[in-house]
Amino acid sequence: MKYLIMSDIHGSYEGVSLALLAYKKHKCDKIIILGDILYHGPRNPLPQGFDPAKAAMLLNEQKDKIICVRGNCDSEVDQMVLEFPIENPYALIIDEGKVIFATHGHLYNSHSLPAKNKIDIFMYGHTHLYDLSLQNNMLVLNPGSVALPKENRPKTYAIYENKTAAIYTLEHHEKLAFISL
Repeated sequence: MKYLIMSDIHGSYEGVSLALLAYKKHKCDKIIILGDILYHGPRNPLPQGFDPAKAAMLLNEQKDKIICVRGNCDSEVDQMVLEFPIENPYALIIDEGKVIFATHGHLYNSHSLPAKNKIDIFMYGHTHLYDLSLQNNMLVLNPGSVALPKENRPKTYAIYENKTAAIYTLEHHEKLAFISL
């Protein structure tokens, strides 16, 4: 299974549009969204292309392909317009025998891991900073943000397939990081 992973959309229609183009370009099977989908939050500026209704419409067109977790900016009213579940704080995905723990990052993150059985791949968002590393034989992946990256970083997304992950720039699909288990 090949996954496009994105996080921290914050209502950016432009970010969703470009991420879905990347989904097609990489010929992915599924999309993992690590929260903060429609609302920009009180600490963030309005992202470029802010149009949560249009972003929701685009995502709903892919509803059967989306695995999503709830971010700290997501609410019940967002679930009213999204046609895929967003209310769980994490998702466990088994892919080719590897356990993927996907979460937003405000409850669990690379410094505060969940007390679960063995996790092979830990995916989180929230920081708006991409990260790809190995910690105690566990792949740690943060795709960054498709709308509001921090520290002057580019907008990014990740691709995961067959125990291999990469971070790409959203606009030019330039590979920034690559790692394999």
